[in-house]
Amino acid sequence: SSSAASFFPRNVSGDVHVFQKSRPRRNRKASAIRSMVRESQVSASNLVLPLFVHNKNIPEPIPSMPGCARHNIDSLLREVDGALEVGVNHFVLFPKIDDNLKDNLGTSAMDPSGLVPECILAIKSTFPNAYVWTDVALDPYSSNGHDGVLSHDDLHGDNGHARILNDKTVELLCKQALTHAEAGADIVSPSDMMDGRVGAIREVLDEYGHTDVGIVSYTAKYASGFYGPFRDALDSAPRAQTGSAVSPPPNKKTYQMDPANAREALREAFLDEQEGADMLMVKPGLPYLDIVSALSTEYNLPIAAYQVSGEYAMLKAAAANGWIDEKVAVTETLLCFRRAGASCILTYYAKEAASWLASE
Repeated sequence: SSSAASFFPRNVSGDVHVFQKSRPRRNRKASAIRSMVRESQVSASNLVLPLFVHNKNIPEPIPSMPGCARHNIDSLLREVDGALEVGVNHFVLFPKIDDNLKDNLGTSAMDPSGLVPECILAIKSTFPNAYVWTDVALDPYSSNGHDGVLSHDDLHGDNGHARILNDKTVELLCKQALTHAEAGADIVSPSDMMDGRVGAIREVLDEYGHTDVGIVSYTAKYASGFYGPFRDALDSAPRAQTGSAVSPPPNKKTYQMDPANAREALREAFLDEQEGADMLMVKPGLPYLDIVSALSTEYNLPIAAYQVSGEYAMLKAAAANGWIDEKVAVTETLLCFRRAGASCILTYYAKEAASWLASE
């Protein structure tokens, strides 16, 4: 209305003028200024590509993770080669182990001729500059699907279930980590959430001369509902153990963190830093950006964030239905990790994202 228009003052040209000296939009008015003042950047050098491997002769697509597969050696090397070409230099290996090789102690995890050491050797001999990370945990090798050794009784167990034996598991994780280091791994990543495992692994690696092998600790790994597709890929979900007198816990809540807790993550981070971790990881990623930010603010170690299988599957599903622009949404999520304080991001989108980022 004319009365409303007359409310606003006019400048010397007679145009409406709002008295506002500080105008944030001035730093957003063109791409040249937006790129100059951008507070966070994401590039291929920040990305880590998780890769699934198995003993079969051909790669096998993972239905719940479109675009991902369980690789044999040949397809693994092709995948690494393609990622290196777009600037992704870091790879983390996750094995799908045959059922006949699984037991309660995860014995095949310590086999120097096993699947993971074979993959490490293949990558490092073909691509010496590729940086190879490995997962240190027993769940892919366990007959009960847990990250640790199951007790034979339910004494002190959760709701009448068997316990996950912390210290016995740590002993085996040290052997597993040493096996990976001796095969040529650059980084070992304990994802098991057992107490004291970082310090024990560091001590064993150092004792055997592997002082240059890094440890990226899964510091704040939450008992999350976002892991479903990953467990499909590796067949690593908790399951009943045939012939056992007691049943295993139906979930991983006795060692993975409660999603309700934030301060507990600071406690875990303090311990991992003291025990010799080189980087602290938060998993899952996007729902836990507050944890990423808290650890980044509180600690001087680099922070890693894992954009997990459930996050990936949701983005893929929404994109397939035309509900989101996949490139825009994915690169936004990666930028959010960086804004929260993550130095590196483990994402199944690493290769695609690196190509998208290079084209911007």
